[in-house]
Amino acid sequence: MRNFFAALSRSTLGMVGTALTTASAILILTLFALELVGFHGGPYLGILAYLILPGVFVLGLVLIPVGVWVQRRRERRTGDRGGLLPVIDFNRERVRRFAMVVLVLTVVNVVILAMATYKGVEVMESTEFCGTACHSVMAPEYTAYLGSPHARVGCVECHIGPGAPWFVKSKLSGAWQVVSVNLNLYPTPIPTPIHNLRPARETCEQCHWPTKFVGDRLKVIPHYEQDEANTATKTVLLLRVGGVQGRSSRGIHWHVDPGNEIRFLATADRETIYTVELSSDGATKTFNTDAEPPADAEWRVMDCVDCHNRPAHTFHPAEGELDTALAAGRIDSSLPFVAREGLRLLTADYASADEARTQITEGLATFYRDQYPAVATAQQDAILRSGEELVTLWGSNVFPQMNVTWGTYPLHIGHEVSPGCWRCHDEEHATEDGETISQDCDTCHSLLAMEEEDPAILDDLNP
Repeated sequence: MRNFFAALSRSTLGMVGTALTTASAILILTLFALELVGFHGGPYLGILAYLILPGVFVLGLVLIPVGVWVQRRRERRTGDRGGLLPVIDFNRERVRRFAMVVLVLTVVNVVILAMATYKGVEVMESTEFCGTACHSVMAPEYTAYLGSPHARVGCVECHIGPGAPWFVKSKLSGAWQVVSVNLNLYPTPIPTPIHNLRPARETCEQCHWPTKFVGDRLKVIPHYEQDEANTATKTVLLLRVGGVQGRSSRGIHWHVDPGNEIRFLATADRETIYTVELSSDGATKTFNTDAEPPADAEWRVMDCVDCHNRPAHTFHPAEGELDTALAAGRIDSSLPFVAREGLRLLTADYASADEARTQITEGLATFYRDQYPAVATAQQDAILRSGEELVTLWGSNVFPQMNVTWGTYPLHIGHEVSPGCWRCHDEEHATEDGETISQDCDTCHSLLAMEEEDPAILDDLNP
């Protein structure tokens, strides 16, 4: 054992390994202690503490025996007998003490590595790591996620889910993604990861229970006309959500009732559906279109994400974003033509976020200075706030560096901004005996008011 330390002390490589292991262990333990007392330095500190430093720690451990081995080979070549292998005699007290020290240090190293491994996995599964570690690559999805109803649900809950097999699969996939980002091999925009998602029954339905979403739901959709007064109208729908277990004869969630199975043949992006196969009550019906499916068309069993295709990363249409902001008062509807001008500024082309910020805010201010000078003077603050809100709406949906713009990622909910429901419900998918998939509006909702200024139904509901 004395020879081991003697060789280590004479080996530059071994001493470097000792320094790396010692320094990284101290840093890991220090950062871990800081975290225990409440200090959180963000995802990059986590990457340093639990991904990079453990690698340095292991590298040091490897260099120590390698350095000793190299030193002993050098000593044997030079005839130095100090390089002979030692005789380990546990009858000697010194050997026993040395073995105990080695055992204790080994246990300490194992504990440090186990802790670092656990914390490293925790860091890699954090929302901040997923959203910010790759900067501009994930900026569109991370921005949309922060404004979604799932903003408090961790990325891994949906993208990985429970169980070891999908955890391993995700890490193998993630390894290539790291290479792609570093070598600039990724496409822009990033394709929706349709083929890498687990079935919704293994993820979404851990929280949501479709057969318990019972009854109808009232939905009010605000809209502002592009006239001088920004005339406010409302569309009122009674959505037939359905979901009565065992009795789901109609309603939207009939599609995922356990008694029904729907398969469809579609393009890889699932935007065009050629054949629909319904199995229910022991019978199967097949609905075809006249179009010839491409060679890469794929069969799929329908689940939640075929309609709720972007539940945590929703990119809204420009007009819808504008209507929502006007209804919430974030854009002042008393400003003449603000709906028209806002939509014009939102949908213009900008090379960067900085250019968008400048041209949107200045464009709105210039319009009122030129066309409504009295308004520009009296409502200067409202114009400034409205311009800033337009910038926020644009920045939440458009990312020039990733070629993401309005409509890049369509929503399949409804049929206003993309074919959505009408991918199947188009009266063109038919069985051999002529039965078609209905496009009857009452199948999914009742239209109680259509872009009315003061819908009577809302007065009846709020007397």
